[in-house]
Amino acid sequence: MHFIFCFVVMLAASVQVNAERPNVVLIMADDLGYHDLGGYGHPKIKTPVLDRMAKRGVKLTAFYAGATVCTPSRMALMTGSYPIRLGWSKGVVGYILSTDHGLSPKAVTMAEFFKSAGYKTALSGKWHLGDRPPFRPHRQGFDRTFYINKSNNQTDELWRGDKLLEKPYENRLLTEKFTVEAIDFIRSNKTKPFFLYLPYSAPHFPLESHPNWEGKSNFGVYGDVVEEMDARIGEILNTLKKEGLEKKTLVIFCSDNGPEPLTKESLAKPFRGKKWSSLEGGTRVPCILIWPGVLSAGREIDEMISAMDLLPTLADVCRIDLTKHSSDRLPIDGVNVWNSLLGRAKKHPRNELLYWHGSNGFEAIRVGDWKLFPDRRCANLKGTGPALFHLAKDLEEKNDLSQQYPRRLKSMQALADQRLVSIQSKSIPLGQAEAD
Repeated sequence: MHFIFCFVVMLAASVQVNAERPNVVLIMADDLGYHDLGGYGHPKIKTPVLDRMAKRGVKLTAFYAGATVCTPSRMALMTGSYPIRLGWSKGVVGYILSTDHGLSPKAVTMAEFFKSAGYKTALSGKWHLGDRPPFRPHRQGFDRTFYINKSNNQTDELWRGDKLLEKPYENRLLTEKFTVEAIDFIRSNKTKPFFLYLPYSAPHFPLESHPNWEGKSNFGVYGDVVEEMDARIGEILNTLKKEGLEKKTLVIFCSDNGPEPLTKESLAKPFRGKKWSSLEGGTRVPCILIWPGVLSAGREIDEMISAMDLLPTLADVCRIDLTKHSSDRLPIDGVNVWNSLLGRAKKHPRNELLYWHGSNGFEAIRVGDWKLFPDRRCANLKGTGPALFHLAKDLEEKNDLSQQYPRRLKSMQALADQRLVSIQSKSIPLGQAEAD
């Protein structure tokens, strides 16, 4: 009898441990604007799946991508660190930044942390952190990879590990293919904890409608592409439910930066600016989290949260030791926001954020509701000198208050200078592959 009792206790403890270590599905759109989902105010694009996620989970209204463009944004997401710590200064791989460069192998990625904690890891989607062998995702912590190495306007190659699968691939079928791969990974690993990174290439240009969605939206090709992505995310969620994983899985959806300026249909309302801009429209993006039974349904959070915060937050939730690679990694600039997501935080842990332009490096700092551009031209304002905005009253960043609040301007500039010196003092060079 004693043996049976002990066995039951041990089994219960095991179940509890497994329940405390959820699967994680991190889904990211490419160049999706803040306003481009129904739940974020778009009047024509229909996104019922993501809208339901927001109603059943947590919707963030002040979530920031790691930078204004693809490569540095993904660096920040994967490492929890400002991209400048990783040697990045400007550009994306294949544009301004040479294809011989990529995320340094010395950096420790989110996938590597998950893998070290016993998780199975997979990437299905767009990588954009380096083309050359040392930088490919299966060398950065992913057990299984199925990916394009750059944006879909930069490459026509579809890869699995070091194996080239298709050249050229059919662009209009990418969202479907990435989803099918992701579903297969989920089904193949349903008995063990897993981390799935699903960075879609949609709705990055060139825009091409899937045959089943062509002309189906009320917003042209852009609407078709976004609505297909929404439906594919629904397929992921349905798979989790069918496999009995719904309550065991934390699902996160976000975008890598603001909308593409050349794609007129994509919007960042109510903000000014788009991709390549440090105005709010360039970096503030949709973010939705769902974990039934854990995250309260229908919560909306307007506190400042960065993509960098996902790594330390997930580490807390999944009991991952971030000090395990302490000798190899850089300081993590992200903060743990789990208690804020749960609604239990006495004080939100993030009060400041640095903004990184795609080609100009540092451009702005936010402290509380205040945002400073040391150079007002970066805010698309005429003249010289700084520009200071109060975001709680001025989401469009049009009312410069620098003359009215000189002390606040001075203190914020000093803080930005201090943070930049600190970051640069603990950084590594950008990864560079040897020439063939």
